[in-house]
Amino acid sequence: MSTKNPGGSQSEHGNKTGSSGKTVKIGENISFAAKEAFNLLRTNLTLSFADTKGARIIGVTSSFRGEGKSFVSANLAISLAEANARVLLLEGDLRLPTMAKILDVNRTPGVSNILTGSINDVTEALQRHVCGSRLDVITSGDIPPNPSELLGSDRMKSLMDLLSNNYEYIIFDLPPVTAVPDPIVVTPIVDGIILVVRHEYADKKAIQETMRQLRVANAKILGFVYNGNDSDTKKYSKKYYKGRYKRYYSNEYTEDSHKHTAE
Repeated sequence: MSTKNPGGSQSEHGNKTGSSGKTVKIGENISFAAKEAFNLLRTNLTLSFADTKGARIIGVTSSFRGEGKSFVSANLAISLAEANARVLLLEGDLRLPTMAKILDVNRTPGVSNILTGSINDVTEALQRHVCGSRLDVITSGDIPPNPSELLGSDRMKSLMDLLSNNYEYIIFDLPPVTAVPDPIVVTPIVDGIILVVRHEYADKKAIQETMRQLRVANAKILGFVYNGNDSDTKKYSKKYYKGRYKRYYSNEYTEDSHKHTAE
């Protein structure tokens, strides 16, 4: 499978600076404790699929936006690649994407462009060797009017079958469960779900509703990542982020109105 080089400047495992000028700590620039936590998550994930043949497709989601699911997705993918696994980080949040800014790579073409047929070759969207020689990325692409339909389409299943032939792990960064139906739509094509729960952010009721929806969809819950247990961590408003999704749904959302935030 041939690939293209990613755009933007980047160090191998450091801070990634997007066009907004904001930096997000990933890879070797996260704290020692955080890095060890991701390595432990990697070990547990590997043990969970010890007998699985072929690619392991892991969805990462949360109850609300702002809990750090994309941060967790990126660092988990990096940790797996550092252990010499062939890894693809796939962005499934087609409404409010952040991965291009987190990794400082091109946002388009991406998943939506593949699914709509605006590009004919998957390799046009594949950005190789991001944060290491064994990690590839496909970002969201152009924001489509019908994300749920695209993610639940036969073309999406075919895409995952194709990608599974080339990787040991596919980390699928998904939108929040309580905001939009997209994570539920893709549960039939993932092998398991990791739920990110931010400290003092998602309440018990929200987590219960998230779990209810995932169970109804027969999703395999691999476990939880407890994120942001730091008194100095900036607090975010779940009402604000959930409102962003609602405005998108009502066609009041525009790309320029959204300020990407990475934990």
